[in-house]
Amino acid sequence: MATDTAETSAVQESSHECANNEHKTEQTGETETLSKRQRKRLLKSQQWEEQRELRKQKRKERKQQRKLERHAQAEEGVEWTGKKRLRRSAEPSSLRLVVDCSFDNLMVLKDVKKLHKQIQRCYAENRRTLHPVQFYLTSHGGQLKQVMDEINKGWLNWKDVHFKPDAFHEIMKKEDLVYLTSDSPNVLQELDEAKAYVIGGLVDHNHHKGITFNRAQELGIAHAQLPLGSFVKMNSRKVLAVNHVFEIMLAFLEKRDWQEAFFTVLPQRKGAVPVGQENKLGEGDDEEDSDEDSDTEQPISEKSAESKDQSESKQEEHKPVLNQSDSSERNTA
Repeated sequence: MATDTAETSAVQESSHECANNEHKTEQTGETETLSKRQRKRLLKSQQWEEQRELRKQKRKERKQQRKLERHAQAEEGVEWTGKKRLRRSAEPSSLRLVVDCSFDNLMVLKDVKKLHKQIQRCYAENRRTLHPVQFYLTSHGGQLKQVMDEINKGWLNWKDVHFKPDAFHEIMKKEDLVYLTSDSPNVLQELDEAKAYVIGGLVDHNHHKGITFNRAQELGIAHAQLPLGSFVKMNSRKVLAVNHVFEIMLAFLEKRDWQEAFFTVLPQRKGAVPVGQENKLGEGDDEEDSDEDSDTEQPISEKSAESKDQSESKQEEHKPVLNQSDSSERNTA
């Protein structure tokens, strides 16, 4: 009986070893067939996991630093200038920023939801900036409105936002309009606060190249691109999400300096450096249009610093392993 048991155990171990060898062979074969882009993604995901504890520690340190700064201000009798304090002392701008939502039928539901998050971010940033603009959502309807009704009914209570079912050129004078599109040969140098600058509300993964530029030409309105190339060198394509363009415009209104506005807003993953310092560019994936939307950014509600840290922690825990750079939202500017 003991002999039979030993033989059975040996057979099981042999089978298990064979299965492991087959699995390793399959993995090796799969690794060998990975493309260059897939290997880069795999490497990025591994690095992301390896640095998880380091990011967690940095968040704790930032949280502690903010706490110490608040205590120091309180002891010195300095009035804390939190976000709500800034909003009360804001000086509204007459400049209009318009998100053109007329591309609804060109997007799948997943991308409409991404656009919704970008619009949420625009709203939050406009509420907390020192110079809030006149914010318009035009051609508002279809899938986008349905998503907003289902996911965030609070949009009905948003302040200082104009929701218009009509197209922007039907409610504003054509001579006041400037469509921001990266395909325009015109480079924007200054902002005219009497104008209405239009941002194409489209998340299309680069499937509809030139669509916003063509739309501006068809309507016979002015168009321009942000002066990104004059101030910034990036190791990824110069494609920005809707909320990034919106935030850059807000930052310029405050700082009156394009370079400072760009580096205040641009995500670090784009490896942006000032023009003339190209040798400092990090290793990036030039093959991909890696402009992610605000899925991985902080939530848009007006939260305390502590809530922001908690949100970042949750986002990292649920961050997709192999999807670091497959979100390529084409904007508009």
